[in-house]
Amino acid sequence: MAELTQPATVLSVTDLTPNVRQLVILPKEQKLAYQPGQWVSLKLPVGVHPPLNRAYSLAAPASPSGEMTLVFDRVPDGMGSGYLYQAKPGDELFLSGPHGAFTLPQPNGKELLLIGRYTGLVPLRCMLKALYAHRDRSPILLIAIGPAEGELLYHEEFLSLAMTHPSFRYLPLVATDDEAAVALTVGMLRPLIDGKPHVLPLLCGRKGFVRPLRAYFMEAGYDRKEVKTETYD
Repeated sequence: MAELTQPATVLSVTDLTPNVRQLVILPKEQKLAYQPGQWVSLKLPVGVHPPLNRAYSLAAPASPSGEMTLVFDRVPDGMGSGYLYQAKPGDELFLSGPHGAFTLPQPNGKELLLIGRYTGLVPLRCMLKALYAHRDRSPILLIAIGPAEGELLYHEEFLSLAMTHPSFRYLPLVATDDEAAVALTVGMLRPLIDGKPHVLPLLCGRKGFVRPLRAYFMEAGYDRKEVKTETYD
């Protein structure tokens, strides 16, 4: 069966940080039912052989109205982000989906450990919004890494969440590249997981960040399937 591609209208454009932008869009033909953590594919009219397919995670759970929230960063010389940075309310985009298996695991009483670097926080934020909308009280630790203090996505939102939900802990970090981010994160993880029952880790970011972290968990005794990951490069 051919994948459904449909038009969607851009409803709003918002800058979240100096280099990260949010689009709220509304599919025209059919609402998309998706799970927090999944993504959609945009078909962009650029490139040598358009359309250019680019994947974007959903930043908020599905809404009754069908609106969808996409978040992306400005990539230097990136055709996809360059095109989307010109989008304005009323414009039309084409999308398909949802896609992806990076979704919340079944609850089993263990602490969720969410680790995201930069726009890797987007699907994790969607998960958190879904969990707390259902008044979930499971223990959750979010480690959020940004390339600069001004590029920590959803920082105020996560701080507020930590203040209002005692079961939620938020640890923001700043690292300029993947290697530094891995080293900093591992330094935070050692006292959290060494000699303790397994947490449920979900990792999202670039491959240079996610893959070394997954290897660290496996060296600590985790099975590969226990470490859920999503990469976007």
